[in-house]
Amino acid sequence: MQEMNVHADRSQRALVQASRLPWLPSPEPGVERRILERSGGEVALASSIVRYRAGSRFHAHTHALGEEFLVLEGTFSDERGHYPVGTYVRNPPGSAHAPFSEDGCVIFVKLRQMTADDTEGVTVFRRDQLWMPTGIPGYEQVLLHRAGNVSVTLERIGPGGEIPAHLSPGGEEILVVSGNARLTKDDGPLLDTWSWLRCPDEAHPALVSDAGTLLWIKRGHLRWNPTVSV
Repeated sequence: MQEMNVHADRSQRALVQASRLPWLPSPEPGVERRILERSGGEVALASSIVRYRAGSRFHAHTHALGEEFLVLEGTFSDERGHYPVGTYVRNPPGSAHAPFSEDGCVIFVKLRQMTADDTEGVTVFRRDQLWMPTGIPGYEQVLLHRAGNVSVTLERIGPGGEIPAHLSPGGEEILVVSGNARLTKDDGPLLDTWSWLRCPDEAHPALVSDAGTLLWIKRGHLRWNPTVSV
């Protein structure tokens, strides 16, 4: 892949409705991707929706600056095991694997966005996720990972519920895993399934959902703002 810069300035707000993007080929047959943000060539700081067709695999490789992913559909696998839909995984810098999918899968994956001293590997299967009330009716969350001021959660809003306006130092990043939602500020656009929103600002408007939604949210990480792959 040639050098690609897509929403590469992480100090800027970005919104991508990924379900409307074309699938682009990867170097491996049967593995395709929809680009959300990218800075670099084939080795790049990137966030993507990646689809493995049944029986496809990717060559063995090392993640010099880490990888984290959430399985959106099907089962993703590597030599360490099988990760069914809903599983969240963090592979730290220096880790390596040879991924594949026997029956096909779709994952949301972030590459080269960890610091070299971030050494914690994490695997959270859906069966182990502990949903906790937030004190706001119709709104609950499960913590997937926390390191310092950076957190990764799944958050669920019931029909007619909302995440109230709040402050999030270090910004936040949202992927709509299922359902849809809308920012209340300025009559924001509908965020449908697989929409991705990057908000580097500290203040965040309320997020509402008429029919209910499941969100993956990462907070606090946009203080570290690389604009090129290293």
